[in-house]
Amino acid sequence: MPILIHLDKIMKEKKMSLNQLSDSVGITLSNLSIIKNQKAKALRLDTLEAICKALDCQPGDLLQYYDGGDEKI
Repeated sequence: MPILIHLDKIMKEKKMSLNQLSDSVGITLSNLSIIKNQKAKALRLDTLEAICKALDCQPGDLLQYYDGGDEKI
């Protein structure tokens, strides 16, 4: 997938667990896990906004376009 989501990296930097993020954003653990594990097919802008607000980051910190075929970085 050419869009990579760096949620796990940002969460580690901010020292926030998936449970804490789920509580502060109001998204279920299973949905956050789907996003974190690169399984999401879509991401609503209001969800992205809530995650960015909770983690005090920008959308560009979380999302990266990668055109390297099937290789992952």
